Amino acid sequence: MSNPDELLVAISAAVESERSNQMSLTVVVGGAVITGRLAPEAMWRERVAEVLKDSDRLGPFSDVFARGPRGRAPGRGEAPTHLHFHLARILQGSLGLPETGGMYRVAIKDVSAWTVGDLSYSDR
Repeated sequence: MSNPDELLVAISAAVESERSNQMSLTVVVGGAVITGRLAPEAMWRERVAEVLKDSDRLGPFSDVFARGPRGRAPGRGEAPTHLHFHLARILQGSLGLPETGGMYRVAIKDVSAWTVGDLSYSDR
């Protein structure tokens, strides 16, 4: 979307202000379908930093995520520009990748379609 969807920005702002990770959302970005739960940016960064810190090869990158956005706390008077998914999957055919869910950051302006809820496939 060349102009970010105001409703999607409002949803992201609500997630940021409530510090909740219970909002499920499915988005289409560049033809890919991503489904999962939104998290506040600070919580998302903290979790990514934890995962990276435990890696021998990627540990040095954990500080980049732990520092926060441009040295300031997110959500202070500015509209969110990104969605931060956790427990998310990229839907490909009848598969959700990764199976256990991953951490994705999506620019709101790049979302071409979305719906509330976490989509999953069933063989039934």
